[in-house]
Amino acid sequence: MKKTIFVLFLILIFGTAQNSQAQIFDKLKKKTEEKIKSEGEKRAQDKINKGVDNAYDELEGNNDEDQETEKKSDGTEQESEGENVNESETKETKTNIMSSKYDFIPGEKVIFFDDFSQDAIGDFPLLWNTNGSGEIVTTNLSTGNWMKFSGREAIWTDELLKLPENYTIEFDIIPIRGEEGGMAGYNFRLMQSINAKSFDYGAVPGEAGFCFHMEYFGRPGYRTYINGNEGDGLGLSGSKNDDNLKQKEDQKYHIAIWIQKSRVRLYQNETKLFDLPKAFPVTTVKMDRIRFEDGAALVSNVRIAVGNPDMRSKLITEGKLVTYGIYFDVNKDVVKSESFGTLKEIAKVLSDNPDVKVKIIGHTDSDGDDKSNADLSKRRAASVKSFLANNFNIDEARITTDGKGESEPVAPNDNATNKSLNRRVEFIKM
Repeated sequence: MKKTIFVLFLILIFGTAQNSQAQIFDKLKKKTEEKIKSEGEKRAQDKINKGVDNAYDELEGNNDEDQETEKKSDGTEQESEGENVNESETKETKTNIMSSKYDFIPGEKVIFFDDFSQDAIGDFPLLWNTNGSGEIVTTNLSTGNWMKFSGREAIWTDELLKLPENYTIEFDIIPIRGEEGGMAGYNFRLMQSINAKSFDYGAVPGEAGFCFHMEYFGRPGYRTYINGNEGDGLGLSGSKNDDNLKQKEDQKYHIAIWIQKSRVRLYQNETKLFDLPKAFPVTTVKMDRIRFEDGAALVSNVRIAVGNPDMRSKLITEGKLVTYGIYFDVNKDVVKSESFGTLKEIAKVLSDNPDVKVKIIGHTDSDGDDKSNADLSKRRAASVKSFLANNFNIDEARITTDGKGESEPVAPNDNATNKSLNRRVEFIKM
């Protein structure tokens, strides 16, 4: 009897142990299956995401024409050359390596430029109009003259702009304190006007428009619209919530907008904020005016240019490339980060043609004395050479430099637009 009880006791213990082991095994098996499933779903999702990204990249490429650049290597940004260019936070160094995603290249032919140097302090700027008020000011935040606006008014280009399918718009802007005591934000609008002589009212003014808006707490966003039946359902909108991209009061920002047919890309400093392949899918949209409105800011160095430069053809075939896409601060020789897109393309041409040697020549406008301008232009040419060598590994032995100062103008130095044409960098094939 005792033996039987002992055997039953062993069987009970063994069975219980087996049952516990089975439960443990079942739990381990379930966790393993869940992990495998999770990892499998993750791999599948990664493949889906990759496919979506590839499809979107292909869509972007189809809208770029021959101007889309490879998004490799180091990056920076770009701007225009000469004395009257914006003064963002660059350090006194010959090497500025920034984000590789900055692929902006400014248009070749300047059709509108205003740094407000021709306007008297306290006056309203000559080339603009308003339904409120505005004035030219100076600031300890940056050099040069600035157009100040504050309130619910709008300030727009007085004359209509003749814009083709492809063009670029750039400006420097400093958000400032508004009438209510804090940063007020602002709107920048590119639009197709209805009334060529006056102000187009409404939240969606004109025939169509692209609005870049900066909210009072610094968040950047955009909105596109096409008025009329053909625009129903075609409007787009979006914003960036990244705190690193929010603008701050009393800080300067360089905004660059690149329009290629229906595609709109917008950059803030060295960052591409928005890329809209089909911002305006209706072919009847023809933008003809820009305006600043609804907020408080200082604006300067407004530049609109057309035509995508064919750098390879001009340098290799024609033997001379004139570029306005290499930027410096006023009276400085440091290449600004906004220049990266242009210099990246020039470096690619030089890399693809290793036997080609070039001479870089700097030019200035006539502001200042001849001797200082000649020296400045030589130092700027040398700085461009260093940038190409340090950032793109172009052999310095292939490059010589010189500076002509103001001695070889390509336009009269009689207004801001013509002066901007004289501030340039030339590459001569040797």
